[in-house]
Amino acid sequence: MTGERRTAPYGSWPSPIGAAEVARGEALVEWVGFVGDEVWWTEARPEENGRGALVRHTSKGPEEALPGHWDVRTRVIEYGGRPWQALSERAEDGVVFVHAADQRVYRHRPGGTPVPLTPAGAWPAELRYADFSVRGDEVWCLRERVTDPEATDAVRRLVAVPLDGSAADDPSLVRELAATHHFMTGPRIEPGGDRVVWLGWDHPAMPWDTTEVMMARIRPDGTLTEPAVVAGGGREAVTQIEWATDGSGALYAVTDPDGWWNVHEILPEGGTRNVYPSAEEFGEALWRIGLRWCLPLRDGTLAVLHGVGERRLGILTRDGRLTDLPGAATEWFFPATDGRRIAAVAAGPRMRRTVVLADPADHSLDVLRVPADTSRDAWASRPYRRTCQGPDGEEVHAHVYPPYHPELTGPEGEMPPWIVFVHGGPTSRSHLLLNQEISYFTSRGIGVLDVQYGGSTGYGRAYRERLRESWGRTDVRDCATAVRGLIADGLAAADRIAIRGGSAGGWTAAASLGTEPDLYGAAGIYYPVLDAVGWRTRGTHDFESRYLDGLIGPWPRDKDRYEEQSPVAAATRIRAPFVLLQGLADTVCPPAQAERMLALLGASGPEHRYLTFEGEGHGFRRSSTVVASLHAELELYGRVLGFTPAP
Repeated sequence: MTGERRTAPYGSWPSPIGAAEVARGEALVEWVGFVGDEVWWTEARPEENGRGALVRHTSKGPEEALPGHWDVRTRVIEYGGRPWQALSERAEDGVVFVHAADQRVYRHRPGGTPVPLTPAGAWPAELRYADFSVRGDEVWCLRERVTDPEATDAVRRLVAVPLDGSAADDPSLVRELAATHHFMTGPRIEPGGDRVVWLGWDHPAMPWDTTEVMMARIRPDGTLTEPAVVAGGGREAVTQIEWATDGSGALYAVTDPDGWWNVHEILPEGGTRNVYPSAEEFGEALWRIGLRWCLPLRDGTLAVLHGVGERRLGILTRDGRLTDLPGAATEWFFPATDGRRIAAVAAGPRMRRTVVLADPADHSLDVLRVPADTSRDAWASRPYRRTCQGPDGEEVHAHVYPPYHPELTGPEGEMPPWIVFVHGGPTSRSHLLLNQEISYFTSRGIGVLDVQYGGSTGYGRAYRERLRESWGRTDVRDCATAVRGLIADGLAAADRIAIRGGSAGGWTAAASLGTEPDLYGAAGIYYPVLDAVGWRTRGTHDFESRYLDGLIGPWPRDKDRYEEQSPVAAATRIRAPFVLLQGLADTVCPPAQAERMLALLGASGPEHRYLTFEGEGHGFRRSSTVVASLHAELELYGRVLGFTPAP
């Protein structure tokens, strides 16, 4: 490469980042933990149909931790949860894990073969487990029993599973510990004590609306006393509960009575104390059982992930002093600790997801696992944050990824095409980091505007609740506000804008086509929610079956609002061409919704393609699916927005 950049039309730039590189290079790295002195984690491998491999870091580098092709993944609440756990600080005691195919819990000792600990269900995945704690010769966890293969209803219990494998053939040996709420997290057992805590909530609440902290004492025979509520409830959502590990008996909760997820200490005499009051988030929405953002260390301090619209790693003392560890990472995920060091997945604007090991004592940071190929990272955009003002003066946050190529630039006076990325959730957020999927577009001369619309997490409860009862309106309006801000600042042309999104992002992308028919020229819509009435009445999986009570309103009281705010209601107003991509095994957003919208369009509707994929669920995991989807999108955008993609 030379220092001088040539000129070529936006969208036509040749890029080394192909669709196959996107699928191969973005293996999802999650669920970090310690086994003895080693750091282990899971990684979903698209080239193996999304198999979740359990990986260990050795002196020779990363290698598979289990013999054979085990798939370490749990389907609890459909979005999953923590699927494995070390059994002690001694590596020779091994780990327990959930195998995706049958959802049974297995124990694995180094050098051996995994053996089942839990019984088989009436059908594969009838019984699901997650979020483990170890007590003596048992592992305590959450068990979910679904009542039908589509998981539209479920019964959840905290249970104790014997580690000797005796319950594998005798279900009666799995002891039920507690059942306080329809939804629960796994138990947290007091180190060296006799207390256990967990979180619980009931329909119609989601865990970011309200949760309760439950506490019980453990009797000598291993049963529990009657649980009591010790924190949470009302308009307070505790998103994590954790015991101190320094022997003090302190109990910490990441909760939001003041509108931000801050770290609180639950006091023995009742009530809580905010350890570090701050208008920033120390937690996220609890979409998966067992997520953690606050880790007590043995010296009495806390390793915390915190920020506004980002998550940095810091050390928080009990007297309220917070010190960030230095480094380029601005997003940290799935942290774990051995009591002193912190292992996690770290990323940033110039850094893809990387497994690292941090030592607060000397501020050292060791890289344990990097993406397979970083040679194309030089083609990544230089993103930045942007905040716009909506028509009513409300803030709208976005991440801007301008087109970038180390050797090319666009012609003077030409505006690049832009794609609005709409994240899923919708109670979620996307992250400002080096992302191969975004680079796939920006390295070709296409800008990406990643909108954190009202309802997104990371900006406090008030921002999150801007979406309450207005899904399909606030999100659509905020995306349009962010786009018009780019146009007003001379960064984009009104006739070169597309929009894309998956799941809840697919809802917003589809609704935007009907609500803003003159703003968007094309759309890529992935496994979307499209019909709120059908989603509510015909059923979806249990975890989200009452989600719409908060997003739209109680059913059937607000039936009219369900009809008016659904993308299918605006289907006849859609003029822009689109591609609709759907997994046929999707239980969250079943194919019937997509097919209904297409039927409403009729023969005279806009040009569209409907691509379906056998065996794919909610979120594509297979390389072949990712490749086909990106190719279909790029072809559409080029044809509609006026550029010819390079071969």
